[in-house]
Amino acid sequence: VAPQDLKSYGLIPEIIGRLPVLTYLHPLGKEALLDILTKPKNALVKQYKTMFDMENVKLTFTDEALKAVAKKAIERKTGARGLRAIMEEALLELMYEIPDMNDVAEIIIDDKVINDCKAPKFIKTRERKKAV
Repeated sequence: VAPQDLKSYGLIPEIIGRLPVLTYLHPLGKEALLDILTKPKNALVKQYKTMFDMENVKLTFTDEALKAVAKKAIERKTGARGLRAIMEEALLELMYEIPDMNDVAEIIIDDKVINDCKAPKFIKTRERKKAV
């Protein structure tokens, strides 16, 4: 995008001059989105695992689930910014329910949870968690 392009769409030069440097970015591919989901120190997958660890529940994502998240972001053309929204769609209700589930030790998220809004797989413990 060049400043002349913005002017042709009706933006006034005073606003165009205040915008930062403009550039074109290539859309991220599936592999790059998977890396963003899992590799950084504060990656989304790590954040969600930590939130569930606070409730003494292990959260596990299958490779297919992570690929489904990346594929959805590509389809929506939201790139890396859309990853959090997709993850939240799949996990928000679960985050509210898990404190009341005293016998769940692990939750496995697969591609059906991401694509079809199906329930995740729950692995239960024999003993009930103690309320704090």
